[in-house]
Amino acid sequence: MQTNLADFIKNTPEGREADAILRKCVHCGFCTATCPTFQLLGDELDSPRGRIYLIKQVLEGEVATSKTLLHLDRCLTCRSCETTCPSGVQYGRLLDIGRAVVETRVERGTADSLTRLALKAALPRPWVFGPALKLGQAFRPVLPATLAAKVPAASPGRGWPRPRHNRRMLALAGCVQPSMAPDINAAAARVLDRLGITLVEAPKAGCCGAVRFHLNDQDGGRRDARALIDAWWPAVEQGVEAIVMTASGCGVFVREYDHLLAGDPKYAEKARRIAALTRDLSEVVAAEKEALAELLRKAAPARPARVAYHPPCTLQHGQKVRGVAEDLLRAAGFELTAVADSHLCCGSAGTYSILQPELAGQLRDNKLAALSAGMPQIVATANIGCLAHLQAGTALPVRHWIELIDRRFEGA
Repeated sequence: MQTNLADFIKNTPEGREADAILRKCVHCGFCTATCPTFQLLGDELDSPRGRIYLIKQVLEGEVATSKTLLHLDRCLTCRSCETTCPSGVQYGRLLDIGRAVVETRVERGTADSLTRLALKAALPRPWVFGPALKLGQAFRPVLPATLAAKVPAASPGRGWPRPRHNRRMLALAGCVQPSMAPDINAAAARVLDRLGITLVEAPKAGCCGAVRFHLNDQDGGRRDARALIDAWWPAVEQGVEAIVMTASGCGVFVREYDHLLAGDPKYAEKARRIAALTRDLSEVVAAEKEALAELLRKAAPARPARVAYHPPCTLQHGQKVRGVAEDLLRAAGFELTAVADSHLCCGSAGTYSILQPELAGQLRDNKLAALSAGMPQIVATANIGCLAHLQAGTALPVRHWIELIDRRFEGA
């Protein structure tokens, strides 16, 4: 694709990156076949190719409008198009650049602005989100149905094993997961403890930055990233073996810290180290598959259970980790059902389900229909956002896959 970027961005790092990405696009349209919003809306401007044209026009100096903002906002950033693209177009990075420019040039409506401000203020702060969630849970029976569906039932956590192994890994508690599903990290710690690995959470480790960054507060997202690096750095210097992500949405963002902070002379090298240490939980457990198999042989016989697994977009398209959790579940004795169109997004996409509820609801209904087709007893996934979004639309229990592995050792 030929480009002629405007002077305001041409010789900036963002401009050079955008120019390189745009020049890779050959207009083939393969991306439209796997774009969830294009499948729903049938509008070229709600496809990756259409959004690339919109971003190109803005970067070449054309006026951004409310229509530009609308179509960019509708993108889930699921990055399914990146998996499909034969030319290696890094659409997600181009979208970040385009959104940052458009955000400064198009005024949002009052309601939209206030909603985004509230999300940026509450979600990255567990000490704000946690009490708010408990309040919502207390009043859940009297809330309107649409609001009550977004408030999950209280989920108690169980104990962490005491630190006892030489092998140590860090886990990110995250923003909303400790309140919404506190047993996920605890289950990961229990499974890894059986495998000879101590999992710990660093004190004062807050939001990874993804929430603010993807709400177009990219400076705020970078500040959160720096703060998290500072919280983790003492453990990194002490030789922690890996940083384990139990939420794939956080995982994909932290794994790209090297790109996010490449222009920061103080944090660039630390960011590269953090990104290199980061692993999805499924990769960590799979690396111990022989020890896991031995433990499973000694465990109580597995109860037959049919599981429908939903691979989050942030895992399969963002981190390019595919099939690993599924193999672990099969090894643990679970029967995985076939799920059509498993590459498509469930509609959660961070704050998307709040900001674009109609589209998110349609995508969730489609996903749940595909997950339910094989008559599973339980749905498993690898990201708290997907888990909560799917659970709000089904009576089937939706759990993180590590919780199933953990309970397998208990004969459940």
